Amino acid sequence: MNQATGLLLCLSSLLLPAGAAHAWSEPHHAITKAALDVLPASEQDLLGKERAPLASDYCLIPDYVFTNKANARFAAMDAHPGEVYLQRLHLPLDQPENFETFRYFIGKAVESVKAGKTGDAARYLGTICHTIEDFGSPSHTLPGDNQFTLLQQFLPPPEEMKGRLLHGPVESGEIEVSIAGYRPQLLGTSVDEAAWHLLHRVNDEIINARSTTIPIIQALYAKDEKAVVTHQLKAATFDARVVADAIHTVLCQGTGKFDAGQATALKSAPIGACLPLEAVDLHYPQTQFFSQPYYGYPRSGLILESGKTPRPLKLNVDEKSGPLVDAFLNGISVGMGKPLTFLIPAGVFHRFTALAGLQAGLGDKGRVEFTVLGDGKPLATAIVNGTEPAHAFDCDLTGITRLQLSAVSRGLDPHSNYAVWAEPMLVKRAD
Repeated sequence: MNQATGLLLCLSSLLLPAGAAHAWSEPHHAITKAALDVLPASEQDLLGKERAPLASDYCLIPDYVFTNKANARFAAMDAHPGEVYLQRLHLPLDQPENFETFRYFIGKAVESVKAGKTGDAARYLGTICHTIEDFGSPSHTLPGDNQFTLLQQFLPPPEEMKGRLLHGPVESGEIEVSIAGYRPQLLGTSVDEAAWHLLHRVNDEIINARSTTIPIIQALYAKDEKAVVTHQLKAATFDARVVADAIHTVLCQGTGKFDAGQATALKSAPIGACLPLEAVDLHYPQTQFFSQPYYGYPRSGLILESGKTPRPLKLNVDEKSGPLVDAFLNGISVGMGKPLTFLIPAGVFHRFTALAGLQAGLGDKGRVEFTVLGDGKPLATAIVNGTEPAHAFDCDLTGITRLQLSAVSRGLDPHSNYAVWAEPMLVKRAD
């Protein structure tokens, strides 16, 4: 870090509102540079002279809004007039709020590329990079406890570290980040589609970062610098891939040039691994636990026999060759009376398709009513009995922004209601 940058960081820290906190600090540069390094040559050429400052300066614009007033507008939102320091660019909010943040800044960056304002585009990209990196920082993983004062009650520090705030030590340091060989992925051919896919990429990024926080703190307690860096790199490498995807997507949309294979892959989107809005802070609160067929919460890609033993998702299905049992990787096992709600970007996806039924071998005595709702209104419903073939749903999503999947017991043996939504897919309109 050069002297001027260091001075700016100090001054910004003094001026931050209460509750604000930097994340990653110096690693912001390394993460952004690693992402830029894997962009196609044509996209690096498009950024031109703005490529270097994007990694060295622009990726820190949201941290310097009080001292770098010339660039502060690139970290401001029309929907939040008068707010100079937007905490939503540093700390993740709920999924709809994060979606709007991504949607706004992706839109601004794409508009700038289309207008030939590469400098403005790079600065908006700097804000996008910063936000992705902060959300994926190990120091921003615990909602409401960025300094880990609560966590330290569960994980007491050694005597010499008692009372020390851990936010800085958890995310600070000089790390060398490389994602060489990674091919950036297109997140969407429209702003809304890209913001939606980025939202779910960042959700995965946050969960990945959470897996590093306690190991980093334990390594700090043990004064094991090598272990600290190892776990920081696990988070930073994931972040760099997401940043590369975001930059690549903005430049593709701005120039109107899309890889045919990547665009085709976006024709449908599986949501079996997506967390619904009920998973507040990306985990299920106890209020969302169900009691039938066992006490638990929805699971992606598996079902728990008696609430204990994981089993692959399997449904009875009707094929042209006759009935058979099929296994599914893209799917959700659900309980009774706890619907799941998914954010849908307006105008992006045309239809929702899924197979709904009872787990083969476990739900043979069950009877469940499955309902698909759009913005709270039923779109389709079906009752499936035990060994009957799964019902195929195909619902129109025109104008819908909230998709809800419901399963309700309609039988006499609630403990056999092992309900499964298999192959849940959002499908775009055919060209």
